[in-house]
Amino acid sequence: MDHHASGQQSHAAHFQWLSFAYQSLTEIPYETILTQTDSLQVLDLSYNLPYWNPALLGRLEKLSTLILDCNNYTSHVKFPYMPSVTTVCINKNKINNLPVFVEEIWRKFPNIKILSMMNNEAAPSYFNGGSLTQYTDYRLYVISQLPGLEILDDTEVLEKERAQARKTYRLQQSGHSIHLRQLHRLG
Repeated sequence: MDHHASGQQSHAAHFQWLSFAYQSLTEIPYETILTQTDSLQVLDLSYNLPYWNPALLGRLEKLSTLILDCNNYTSHVKFPYMPSVTTVCINKNKINNLPVFVEEIWRKFPNIKILSMMNNEAAPSYFNGGSLTQYTDYRLYVISQLPGLEILDDTEVLEKERAQARKTYRLQQSGHSIHLRQLHRLG
């Protein structure tokens, strides 16, 4: 790299947080976002109209928080593998198949600690016509499949919920067993 090019690079702005919320965007502004691969930690793409393919977001190696509220995502959204992401907010979308969606979250965000998916059909609550039983079952299922989860929606995951989740639901047998065997071989 010549001196002139490195000088230009040092003047480039590096952001830890970017919001493109409420901008009626028709596609993810990758040309802006991908210039921040070594610094961006929080990305908010909420309240835009289309169903976007988030594949290129996998290049954001430092991203820890991804906010995708109200973007018409369905249960079948395909995320890139993003081990740095610990928080995913995907409220007010069109997620209606909980097992399909939670498996995608488990596979693509292995270090997830906070998941918020309120106001989706797959996340029943009093506010969207769900019963207390449906809400409890939903929480236990998600907690059982994402054992590192610390907060689901706006509520902390309690140890007693973890214990109940383990009794009620088995971990995703195939994926977790294979993963545990691979870790065991590495160790």
